[in-house]
Amino acid sequence: MTGGDSRGDSAEAEAQQTRTWIAHYGLRITHRMKSRPPIGTVGQLTFTISAEHVIDFASDGMPAVLSTPRLIAMIDRTARESLGPFLDPDERTVGIEIELRHLAPTPLGASVTCTTRVIQAEGLQIPLQVEARDARELIARGLHKRAVIRLGSFSRRVAAKASPAS
Repeated sequence: MTGGDSRGDSAEAEAQQTRTWIAHYGLRITHRMKSRPPIGTVGQLTFTISAEHVIDFASDGMPAVLSTPRLIAMIDRTARESLGPFLDPDERTVGIEIELRHLAPTPLGASVTCTTRVIQAEGLQIPLQVEARDARELIARGLHKRAVIRLGSFSRRVAAKASPAS
């Protein structure tokens, strides 16, 4: 076959990326969820920006605004909680990739709503479209991927890393 099939190439590239994640992070990704989340499954979380959510360099005229790392943490939590009902008791999801554009500042005391939406429901990873809005505008958008792991094997991997090297 000449010229290549872009869909086949893309699928093989994703499979190779998955094998790389498994090897690098020791994740045991599985197809055996209680049930697959349907495409379009939505998660939503609203929070008020408090001192713990703002940048740590708000001084000398720089206003206290939502920090990008805290925004990512809230989006990650939204995605994790939205997938929980589809997992077996010994499974969890872990974030393996995020691509996010933080588009606008949001001040201390404002309310932010994070929304995640499953955009694919097959394969070894669960990709989600993500966005965050304050009362005035879209403040962030992007993509997030999560992997399903077995708690026991993941915990053993972490414990092995925590043990002193012999």
